[in-house]
Amino acid sequence: MFDPNLPAPNANATSAVLRSQFQGLKALIDAISTITAAQVDGVNTLPPGSPAAVNLSVNGNTLHFSFDIPQGNEGAQGSTGPQGNDGPPGQPFASAVVDSVNTVPPGSPANVSVNFDGTNVRFTFDIPQGFDGAAGQPGEVSLVDLNNGLLNTLNQTSNNTNGVSTLDNGFSDPASEELRNKLNELINALRR
Repeated sequence: MFDPNLPAPNANATSAVLRSQFQGLKALIDAISTITAAQVDGVNTLPPGSPAAVNLSVNGNTLHFSFDIPQGNEGAQGSTGPQGNDGPPGQPFASAVVDSVNTVPPGSPANVSVNFDGTNVRFTFDIPQGFDGAAGQPGEVSLVDLNNGLLNTLNQTSNNTNGVSTLDNGFSDPASEELRNKLNELINALRR
């Protein structure tokens, strides 16, 4: 380990002491990080008369800066400038007019041209057409494809009704018998 007090003043230099000091210095040098980047984390404005400051830190291989900079004192009022020339006589415009909206080829930049004719503000718009989209699927389905799709859908539906028995014993009451017949009709219709 490096000791800044060795070798002591007027002491005989021995190889063991010098070797220990050199090895300690080397260990300190090896421990120094290599800086590969610098980053400004902040710039802060301080009141006039404050001292400027820079704060540094190292995080990994990045050197981080933070600056504190005092604001300057307010200056004296400047002198009044010379009178400017009068501009051309103007009239307030009455309205805005869109002269045209043009479709330009895909990939062209959009553009708006504006001019004033003394009364109206006139606009011309150039708007790019969109690129053609990918071709879609055909719009018609063949009868074979429709039947196959319906059969596939039916085959994926529940077959639970196949296990439901019909009511086979008749009823003497006509209303109950009609209800039994309708229920059997429903059960048979649901079977596949």
